Amino acid sequence: MIAQMDPLYITTRPGRVVNRFISYLLFEGRPLTTKGRWINPFLFFLFSIEKKLPQLKKVKKPVFILGTGRSGTTILGLILSMHRDVGFLNEPKAMWYSIYQKEDIIGNYTQGDAYYRLSADEVTEEIRYTAHRLYGAYLTVSRSKRVIDKYPELIFRVPFVKAIFPDARFIFLVRNGWSVIQSIHEWSERLGIRMQGKTHDWWGVNNRKWHLLVDQIVANDSAFTDVLSGIRNLTSHKDMAAVEWGVTMNEGLSVMEQYPDAVKLIRYEDLIQNPVDVLTTITDFCGLPHDDAVHKYAVKVLRPASSYTPGNLHPLIQCQFDETMSKLGYR
Repeated sequence: MIAQMDPLYITTRPGRVVNRFISYLLFEGRPLTTKGRWINPFLFFLFSIEKKLPQLKKVKKPVFILGTGRSGTTILGLILSMHRDVGFLNEPKAMWYSIYQKEDIIGNYTQGDAYYRLSADEVTEEIRYTAHRLYGAYLTVSRSKRVIDKYPELIFRVPFVKAIFPDARFIFLVRNGWSVIQSIHEWSERLGIRMQGKTHDWWGVNNRKWHLLVDQIVANDSAFTDVLSGIRNLTSHKDMAAVEWGVTMNEGLSVMEQYPDAVKLIRYEDLIQNPVDVLTTITDFCGLPHDDAVHKYAVKVLRPASSYTPGNLHPLIQCQFDETMSKLGYR
């Protein structure tokens, strides 16, 4: 599906199609494991022009969907993109790379230094200037009033984002850990590729994302101090995904405490079971007016969540995983 649009998306609100194509073609960029990466130099050229223009539109209360990938973040973004006021960016990593090049943990556009966690102290006037101009240009071109940006890894960069957009809102989407683990495993098995002697999969170029996660996040988590050396040697996609899910969930709970008025926890399972109620909660939290098309599309597109039988993880991480599951109310 181009730009994540299927026939149901198109028929529910045809006017959203142009908006979605603009997001996909002119702002999001093409990451590793996808086709059409030839367009990236053109996008970076456009960004260089947009950075030099006066701010075309003020960016008000941008919304960021955070969590662990494969938790329903994309479908939530697509549902919210039905809103008449919203422009939806699905992991616009090319834009973020243009804003701050050391944020590219996957290696989509560079093999240089990158940082998982970004703080408010790292936000310069140039970074703030660039972000507001690029997002302002997006709102102008897409003819939107509000932007929703789905980029799960921003969960580790909430202070950085808040320093750029002080009025930002964050949706912290959580899903049963076993479902996330299995989904990441299947994604990497299905879409992972070998290119020019390098492996490109969920973990970036030759496990770049995994190594950065362990070195910069796991290594600084006291819960893993005694088992860090063993974690570095994990090779199973499921075990690695369990580590990513665990530290991401703990980070999300931490930023909720730090920014209680700006971060909202939403359970994927609740979204599936009670879409209208949950989406009303989300739009109220984000300050978006009621729009029937959002509920209409959600009721049609959402399906019961796949259920995965719990399995066994590496003994080094099983206890920590079980603790996090319990903390979030999952068995």
